[in-house]
Amino acid sequence: MGELEDARRMHRRKLNCWEYQGCGRDRDSASGNGVCPASTNRSLHGSNGGSMAGRACWVVPGTLCEGCEQGTYEEKYSKFCRKCAFYYRVEVEEGIDYSTSEMLLDRYSDEVDELA
Repeated sequence: MGELEDARRMHRRKLNCWEYQGCGRDRDSASGNGVCPASTNRSLHGSNGGSMAGRACWVVPGTLCEGCEQGTYEEKYSKFCRKCAFYYRVEVEEGIDYSTSEMLLDRYSDEVDELA
């Protein structure tokens, strides 16, 4: 497969928040910032086409926004998430299949996938 085809495939692939943001907090390559709770949360796995809660990070407490660990959905949603380019990217990419915050909150639990 050529470089052009690789680039096209990557363009079509839905990114998780840690890939988009480049924070290094995913479960496989956690940086000094620790592991992001969105990368281990099983209750939202598959939401908006993401791995774990990677495309529903705004619902998960403790995610990193603008370089700082944030609190609960209620504390961070209007201040950070609604203004986030990744949040809007997910909404646009999912179109009519977009899982709203209300739907995600109904599914959310703090159940995590144990790290290997």
